[in-house]
Amino acid sequence: MNILVIEDDQEMAGFVERVLREEGHSVSVVHDGDSGLSMARSMDADLMIVDRMLPRKNGLDLVREYRESGGASPALFLSALGDVDHRVEGLKAGGDDYLTKPFAPSELVARVEALGRRGGSETPITVLKVGDLEMNLLARTVKRGAESIDLQPREFRLLEFLMRNAGQVVTRTMLLEKVWDYHFDPQTNVIDVHISRLRGKIDKEFDRPLLHTVRGAGYRLQA
Repeated sequence: MNILVIEDDQEMAGFVERVLREEGHSVSVVHDGDSGLSMARSMDADLMIVDRMLPRKNGLDLVREYRESGGASPALFLSALGDVDHRVEGLKAGGDDYLTKPFAPSELVARVEALGRRGGSETPITVLKVGDLEMNLLARTVKRGAESIDLQPREFRLLEFLMRNAGQVVTRTMLLEKVWDYHFDPQTNVIDVHISRLRGKIDKEFDRPLLHTVRGAGYRLQA
């Protein structure tokens, strides 16, 4: 999903962004109510995550004005104010759900997925493209330009995750969790081996490399 996060706390905003990006979502972040309202009106977000207490315009007024101007994107409020009256105020202002701080990453992800299903506006992605590299998720095929590329199942899964996060730095931890289903570091070179094999297949015979190593951080797939 394409998600807009409106949160003035830099640490909280960064946490929410990391959690959502690791789930494969595209995330934009702004830090005040006026900018948030302007962004919400101009972008086609599948979901807004709005802090209730914002500078320049509070979250309640932001969502209320967004609804009055015809905005239809679902809105999830984040707030340290969690009693019944505060939650009701958020829903009456046009919010679709209300999550009280602090919260677990798994709960945030579950709420986001539930609102995504409720919205029903997300079109399933069947083809991923980065530059001249194309992956068909239904046919399970990969090609660069006119040349077909044969990948092993793990290589396909690795490339899919990189393409879904194209332009973003993907860390080793993200790859271990999302591609290998490890929630610990096995202290092996499994990632390096597969990245090397993948690079040999999608970059070696072509003029412009797509798979880049970001020293000390991870990898980035970018045209």
